[in-house]
Amino acid sequence: MSPQDNGSTAVVDGATSTGVTKPLLIDGELVTLDKTFPSYNPATGELYGHAPDAGVDEAEAAVAAARRAFDTTTWATDAEFRANCLDQLYQALQDNKEELRELLMGEVGATRVLTHGNQLEAPLEIVKYYADLLRTYPLTEELGEIEIRGQQHRRWIDKEAAGVVAAITAYNYPVQLAMAKLAPALAAGCTVVLKGAPDTPLVTNALGEIIKEHTDIPAGVVNVLSSSGIPVGEVMTTHPEVDVVTFTGSTPVGAQIMAAAAATMKKVFTELGGKSALIVLDDADLDMVAQFAAFSICSHAGQGCALTTRLVVPREKHDEIVARVAGFMANVPFGDPTNPKMYMGPLISAKQRDKVDGLVQRAIEAGATLATGGKAVEPGYFYEPTLLANVDPSSEIAQEEAFGPVLAVIPHDGDDDAVRIANDSKYGLSGGVLTADEQRGIAIGRRIRTGTFSINGGNYFTPDMPFGGYKQSGIGREMSAHGLEEFLETKAYAAAVKA
Repeated sequence: MSPQDNGSTAVVDGATSTGVTKPLLIDGELVTLDKTFPSYNPATGELYGHAPDAGVDEAEAAVAAARRAFDTTTWATDAEFRANCLDQLYQALQDNKEELRELLMGEVGATRVLTHGNQLEAPLEIVKYYADLLRTYPLTEELGEIEIRGQQHRRWIDKEAAGVVAAITAYNYPVQLAMAKLAPALAAGCTVVLKGAPDTPLVTNALGEIIKEHTDIPAGVVNVLSSSGIPVGEVMTTHPEVDVVTFTGSTPVGAQIMAAAAATMKKVFTELGGKSALIVLDDADLDMVAQFAAFSICSHAGQGCALTTRLVVPREKHDEIVARVAGFMANVPFGDPTNPKMYMGPLISAKQRDKVDGLVQRAIEAGATLATGGKAVEPGYFYEPTLLANVDPSSEIAQEEAFGPVLAVIPHDGDDDAVRIANDSKYGLSGGVLTADEQRGIAIGRRIRTGTFSINGGNYFTPDMPFGGYKQSGIGREMSAHGLEEFLETKAYAAAVKA
């Protein structure tokens, strides 16, 4: 049954619900539902809008549309058309980025300054990168002829689209996460069912609206769902017609998705949690340390899986570094995300704010020293930039992802000890080192078990660099040519050559 035939759905006809609303995209049609769920402005705690609350019927319809588009159209085989559609999508996103900016500030709590970076404008370049890459990436590799039992055989390898992709994103960077999945999947020739996070559904749905109204991407190639419940995710991760699952979110949920997808042997890759360490060596510039550490942890209120949330410092310089970092953190401007002077916005929800506060209070009870912050701020879901000193590297706050503006300072006793502390984590997403000696920093980086690593503030987060983790931070890579290859299958050919 198509969503238009379902009694609980209706094609968009201009009707709106309270506040902002954005439709689903299913099989080339923008769809509203009678059943909706609320989205809140985290800076005020007030209702921001409503999103269609898709259920099993809509999820089944979206998967069926993606399957049909993959199996019966030329999308998977016409690379030139795909590249042209990605060009259109890039331009459409640029043309509509002010609407997306408002949604990011209002629904996600992203500050205006961050929308000029990794929340919005930087992720749009992912689309352009894959449009350009598709035009040069070798989808066929010739291996030459070989003689076997007196017969010549020509051999080659083709890279083919993997099929129907279920893409599930987190709430913290909805545009970036969507583009890092959608753009390479489309470049590869896959069709996609994209589901945004329940906390930030409107931003993701807006992407579907842009695709429908401003590109020639065929019906069914991209489907976008919003849902408040678990059943839609279950359909996407277990449906026999889905070939690939890509998920960004928490490690426990990622493990559940891998288990669910195993029954049908889906290709699964994940980008999960992190507890990254920023190592300070004894020759580092302490002013640089203080500024870099403070502003990193306060970026998007600490709601970033790759942020360095552990500051591992020389024991003899611990107190001096704590004082300097605390000074910077106490002066980080936070508040109304629409105010261009604000660097940090709110946490996504009261639930997340309470989780962060609980971790902080338990850390203090366990012996950590509160150097600054440690309080919720209202209205909205703000939490003060918080610095905890003298943290035990085995304690909860040093091991568990807080996803808030909380930095744990841990003393080390030399390079070897710093490496040991940094690697003492179930996660392996990112990390960094600050030092006056770049070669010393590189040597440290090669000993750290993470998928990305920054030396003296180097920025690895660009479309042409692979992003992903070791250990429980996930499997696979997003962005770069590596990200494209996650959505490709390898087929080997051999043809007997006539004499």
